[in-house]
Amino acid sequence: MRDFILGTAGHIDHGKSTLVERLTGTDPDRLPEEKARGMTIDLGFARLVLADPAGGEFEVGVVDVPGHADFVKNMVAGVGRLDAVLLVVAADDGWMPQTEEHVQILEYLGVRRGVVALTKADVVEDIGRVVEEVRGRLEGTVFAGMRVVPVAALRGEGLGELREELARVLAGVPESGEAGKPRLPVDRVFSPVGIGTVVTGTLGGGELGRGDEVVVQPSGERVHVRGLQRHYRPVMRVGSGSRVAVQLSDVGVGERGVRGVVGRGDTVALLGMGEAHDTLDALLVMTARGDGGERRLRHGQRVVWHHGSAEVEAQVLLQGERELVAGGRVVAQLRFEEKVYAFSGDRFVVRDAARRRTLAGGVVLDAEAERARFRDPRFQVCRAAWGEAADYVERVVAALLERDGALERRGLLVKSRWSAEEIAGAGMALVAKGVAEVAGGWLVGSGWWRERVGVAGEMVRAWHRGHPERVGMDAAEFQRGLVALVPDERLVGGLVAALAEVGFIRSGRYVRHVAHRPELPGPLVAAGKRLRSLLALNAVEPPGPGELVRDAADRQALQFLVETGEAVVLDPKAVISAEGLAVLTRRIEGQLRERGRATVAELRDGTGTTRRILIPLLERLDREGVTVRDGDWRRLRDG
Repeated sequence: MRDFILGTAGHIDHGKSTLVERLTGTDPDRLPEEKARGMTIDLGFARLVLADPAGGEFEVGVVDVPGHADFVKNMVAGVGRLDAVLLVVAADDGWMPQTEEHVQILEYLGVRRGVVALTKADVVEDIGRVVEEVRGRLEGTVFAGMRVVPVAALRGEGLGELREELARVLAGVPESGEAGKPRLPVDRVFSPVGIGTVVTGTLGGGELGRGDEVVVQPSGERVHVRGLQRHYRPVMRVGSGSRVAVQLSDVGVGERGVRGVVGRGDTVALLGMGEAHDTLDALLVMTARGDGGERRLRHGQRVVWHHGSAEVEAQVLLQGERELVAGGRVVAQLRFEEKVYAFSGDRFVVRDAARRRTLAGGVVLDAEAERARFRDPRFQVCRAAWGEAADYVERVVAALLERDGALERRGLLVKSRWSAEEIAGAGMALVAKGVAEVAGGWLVGSGWWRERVGVAGEMVRAWHRGHPERVGMDAAEFQRGLVALVPDERLVGGLVAALAEVGFIRSGRYVRHVAHRPELPGPLVAAGKRLRSLLALNAVEPPGPGELVRDAADRQALQFLVETGEAVVLDPKAVISAEGLAVLTRRIEGQLRERGRATVAELRDGTGTTRRILIPLLERLDREGVTVRDGDWRRLRDG
């Protein structure tokens, strides 16, 4: 049995509630009685079962809207999760201002299917004329061509045909994909005796199960699902598109956004689905229908934002425009004085601050926008591109890559209506097209990444040019340079890996290109030749630093020999050539292997060196695990 949500719309007193009651057998206005019944989902809603034209049944949750003042709150409460609309027009009154506004709001919320019920058809002589009038009013809307069914609810006339048409329309609704991100905008909260706190709403985005740990947004209060009901029946799990009642643990009834309580306008969501935020980027659209000439949405204007079951005041900043007029669309930023919880792709409606007039509709782009970046050219370009591609995840990811260069794959677009699989697939599609690359846990723009790698490589090359005598750039200094190149230091590892692929390697405490060969510059060649000669003259007992280093040239030349591995500094008083170090090490190992152990004096006599060289050399060999000191004795570690 497929689930659907059907919303009613229409002018006040045109017979919506009567029609719903005759279709469903439920009076949707029985709020006091519903409270008394305890944990149900029937608060202002009704259940309708229709015959599937292909066989089986449809189970439909009907959202009835009894009055104009409640229309926006109740219609938007499903976060745009209406499968179809039952537009009610009284034949004797015809198309009215509220009818027009409701149609506009439905278009803003992305509703595309429905049926017109022409009520009170028995009181009009020329019903055909009224039908044509309504059809004419629907021209130019997404509902153009929608079937108009005359009914007389109190007499039961036309109800069978209306049921059949509703079933036909719902049969054409595509299966909704589960994003794995269930959200329940709370439209009713109550606390029946002996049950605790119960919230109701229309679930979207995924499944919710008994025992799940959830969070009430925007307060961030963590609670557990103690029980679930769907159309009067207790269930263990419930899927997207269902009217559901949820029994919550450890939370009271109160105002939206307050810790410790839950209220209308809150959203129940799974953990890990992002946090509430006080700024959104959005695409705003104003229909050309109705009194378009009188409507204006000005830059900086304060409005009321209707989203889910929440209504929150916001200031609207328009990008590149001073005002939004009828028939127009503009990218904008909405700034709230309190935090709100929304996903990219969510639809909403904005009304004037006095809540008298619907001004525009919109779709959320960036659910975590930054106020400080509103005028940043890169962010403006990204907003514009996002606004043109709000329904296409691959194009959105591409726009974000163009803006930021690098995106952490974990958590990317978590506050969006796309599933994790869809988002990951979009990233891989961009990789396949050569637009992006994977660098560890990041998705990076190919051009941006190549430019970063090039800049990092040039840092090392510039160091080689300026210091040809050095092995390479100090690794710590290089690391600091890399951190400055990327938006997050966790990207440095990926950058180092990319550099290794083009020949840049770590060599000890230095970073160098594999082709670099250190060479003493001309002014130091003579000093280097002298030092090499002195160190080779007596390899196991070389001169002390005072004799080796006479001036700045000698000091630089000695540093070069040490960095290239030709010489080794054992301590401030002992410098030896690499060849001398190898000779002494072999002699010490041979003597200890032959004798088992030896004192410093015995090793000095056996190696032909002095204590000045031998003591720091033995300490080095101890650190390297070649020898072990045992009191006054030394022995080989493996002996």
